[in-house]
Amino acid sequence: MARPLVYETLNNDKSRRMSEHSQSPRRHPETRSARDWVKLLSQYREPDALRSWFELAVTAGPFVILWALAWWSLGVSYWLTLVIALVNAAFLLRLFAIQHDCGHGSFFRNRTLADWIGRVIGVLTLTPYDVWRRTHSVHHSTAGNLGRRGMGDVHTLTLAEYRELGPLNRWIYRLYRHPLVLFGLGPGYLFFLQNRIPLGLMAQARYWVSAMTTNAAIIGALALIGYFGGLMPILLIFLPTTLLAATAGVWLFYVQHQFESTHWEAEEDWQLHDAALHGSSHYVLPRVLQWLSANIGIHHVHHLNSRIPFYRLPKVLRDHGDLAVGNRMTIRESLHNARLHLWDEDNKRLLSFAEARRPAPPAA
Repeated sequence: MARPLVYETLNNDKSRRMSEHSQSPRRHPETRSARDWVKLLSQYREPDALRSWFELAVTAGPFVILWALAWWSLGVSYWLTLVIALVNAAFLLRLFAIQHDCGHGSFFRNRTLADWIGRVIGVLTLTPYDVWRRTHSVHHSTAGNLGRRGMGDVHTLTLAEYRELGPLNRWIYRLYRHPLVLFGLGPGYLFFLQNRIPLGLMAQARYWVSAMTTNAAIIGALALIGYFGGLMPILLIFLPTTLLAATAGVWLFYVQHQFESTHWEAEEDWQLHDAALHGSSHYVLPRVLQWLSANIGIHHVHHLNSRIPFYRLPKVLRDHGDLAVGNRMTIRESLHNARLHLWDEDNKRLLSFAEARRPAPPAA
């Protein structure tokens, strides 16, 4: 079907804005279909047990050492304690990424081992592992499907849905999508409050067990910290480390699917693999940040085959140049994308609220 002139006009404007943020335009890999990529990537999916144990050791080890160092520094300087705690947030974020791979069954071949490591890490990340694994599975199986929004995603309205809202509900949606709420209040609410009960899975006992046992372990750990160290380790180590890691995690999750040329379709037109390839970003980060985030920025590959261990994702890009250029997003571009909030079904792009207020150009 030929695209209307108004789409071409908007697409030209979009290309111009993209060039302002990056010298290299974002492109989709075109040489293979999404289904072909899924088949090809299956060769990368087997985990290496020694490599997995090594990645766990070089993440959990520094995390424990920095926690101990921060505790020791309480007797030297509270400011030093805070700095160490904030640095340690990076290793807590990486532990969450390992928990993430455990949930996908991509970290160890032994699923029982992976699940129990995930549950232990879930106490540190304040995330009930079995609840999160289920909701994240739903996210992977519904990402980009307009008919199945609401679990494991960032709430996104279409332009038509937004225009049908009354003034109060529009204000509520705009408030929800405001960066100060999404990345300021949101991470603390999500990890400290929402994760305490199995929202969306309330009718199933196994998820209550996951949430309540995780809660009990967290309370027990905090009680021990309070008993031996008082309130200051909780205020100056636990809270800053957790909040910063949570904020970084929420930001990474946001930019993985919320970008201008992302992929949403009505349920009858939605295809799982197309949504995985075209609706997930390739977040290009400096090498140290890529390591600390466990390559989760290579998200389009991860969604194409979630069983690939995170430490093999860079090899996929090295072996397949088309995937290396697909959906590329720089840090600067990602900051621009934080201003996009509404999906335009006609023109297949995310819009800002300001763009949504502009009348569409007249058709030729």
